Amino acid sequence: MILTAEEFARLRESRDPEEYRRAAEEEAPESVWLEVIETMPEHRFWVAHNKAIPRAIIQRLASDEDPQVRARIAAKRRCPPKLLEQLARDADLGVRQRVAYNAKAPRSVLERLANDDAPEVAAAARARLASG
Repeated sequence: MILTAEEFARLRESRDPEEYRRAAEEEAPESVWLEVIETMPEHRFWVAHNKAIPRAIIQRLASDEDPQVRARIAAKRRCPPKLLEQLARDADLGVRQRVAYNAKAPRSVLERLANDDAPEVAAAARARLASG
């Protein structure tokens, strides 16, 4: 378990593959994730990348100012359907495209994205709908 924001940053910046893996996969208390988000903005994407972040952190990062962070959240299989609905309306086409590719995106969200103004988003959603 990652116990401090500083430990997360050290693991993320490490050249040791095992430490890098820990930054991507290990749990941390919600307070640690919040501290990283608030004091280390350069690591918000990597918090979103972590496979074990709690739902409250997923929810917080779904509204992040950085579209790359929101796109990373939109790609998460653990992203709740309500957040995928929110992210499907995002101004950034990369975020909407990640929703369209998300294996857990609800059919209703894919149907909306199938009519997206961005051809690449619409095509991804239509492909997902066609594949069942």
